[in-house]
Amino acid sequence: MIDNLPHLFLDRASIRPDLMVGVLDDQISLRVALELAAGGAADLCARNLSPDDRVAIVAENSTDYVLAWLSCLLAGVPVALVDPTYPREPLACMLDVLDPTVVITDRPAAPSFAGTRNAITISAFRNAPRLDPSHAPGTNSGRYSTASLMHPARPTPRIPKFCALSHEYFLRLGRAVAEAMTLTDRDRSLTPLPLSRINSLGYGLVGALTAGADALLARTFAAGTFWSEAIDHGITALTLDAPLAHNLARTATEKDSAGHRVRTMFPADRALMQQFGVVRAVSGYGSPEAAGASHLRTWSIDDYIPTDAHRHGGPGREDIEWKLTDSGEILIRESARGTLFTGYFTFPGVTSTLDQNGWFHTADHGRLDVDGGLVAVDPSPA
Repeated sequence: MIDNLPHLFLDRASIRPDLMVGVLDDQISLRVALELAAGGAADLCARNLSPDDRVAIVAENSTDYVLAWLSCLLAGVPVALVDPTYPREPLACMLDVLDPTVVITDRPAAPSFAGTRNAITISAFRNAPRLDPSHAPGTNSGRYSTASLMHPARPTPRIPKFCALSHEYFLRLGRAVAEAMTLTDRDRSLTPLPLSRINSLGYGLVGALTAGADALLARTFAAGTFWSEAIDHGITALTLDAPLAHNLARTATEKDSAGHRVRTMFPADRALMQQFGVVRAVSGYGSPEAAGASHLRTWSIDDYIPTDAHRHGGPGREDIEWKLTDSGEILIRESARGTLFTGYFTFPGVTSTLDQNGWFHTADHGRLDVDGGLVAVDPSPA
């Protein structure tokens, strides 16, 4: 039974031994990645880490990042994916609140923002011994236990918070995204977004692996080389955000994309779909708090696609309920346990912010489309 992320990944690696993960110029099979991650997990456990502890990853996209994340999952230790672009002082304050036992980073050893905490260079996970991942302690993680902690989508003027996201949350999100994007084990999915973003981790990585598709990353987004890399690596599915999609549509040309195989993408963007012949796209609304993607709507290139298609969430997922208040605020309630985030981390644990009736008040606003689906109006959707 697949009841946590390690079980999902072990299953997919068993079914398709050639399934690939990592950045485009440094791909590795999921099977080998899990074996290395089992070695990394053993090292974390040797440091006396337990499910009551936390690990923080502060790094740019890399294959080593994927290995470090998998190692934490296999160790059964909640892992925070920290935005590495924050200045040193906010980073240090965030870590003081989170209080991780270990900080994994691609910065020089023991960076100043880590304080006196143990620091591990992220490249160490590439050099871990290859062990059998099926015996790793994380395979016993409960489906409602915390898998990862991520920043909220909505910026805060104070120290950024962390959302606690369970294994069940990711399993449900992965299934929803894979179905909406019609991903299969013949696809090669690419996202250039940082892994500290729910679009990248939840859609681009977990969504792709749920379908048995290759889950690949770009180190950064570069419009000038984007299509050539997508062509060279046979990419068939893209996970972007609205600004990147607009940028790509504005700066790339049909000549740049000649010969591409991309057939599905997130989010929907009329100009990009029509200019480059991407025949299918998905728009949605969501946030790390609100199920990752509580609403998903599919589009065909033959549809009338509005210029603000990326704001059209459409119908809610089957595992959520939703409504708009009189002022237009979007409220989300889970109809299946584990669909929404567990709560915000406030030392020493997680605090739920649901109201007495189980509703999460998103602070985002929306309106209804002609079919009764959601259109987000403020701020930008997922």
